[in-house]
Amino acid sequence: MQASEVAVALKYDRAGDRLPFVTAKERGAIAAQIVAMADKHGVPVRRDGELAQVLAALDVGQAIPTVAFAAVAEILSYLYRLDKALADNVAPPP
Repeated sequence: MQASEVAVALKYDRAGDRLPFVTAKERGAIAAQIVAMADKHGVPVRRDGELAQVLAALDVGQAIPTVAFAAVAEILSYLYRLDKALADNVAPPP
């Protein structure tokens, strides 16, 4: 990870009425540590520099902007399929 790269964490509650929002963001070495910890603990990580830059411009607690809806929806869709596969004890989606 290069110093100019960022790590951004999002939270979304399907049962709630709030849009996904930024819960954390970091740059450089700390961003690399966040990604390494996520990888180590099996937390899915999406590597998308362009999307990360858009999301990193937001404040922690701020909802994602309209421009990021499609990309974030794709990520959430994958995570829901992954959760279902794990619950059903089947191979995770590609």
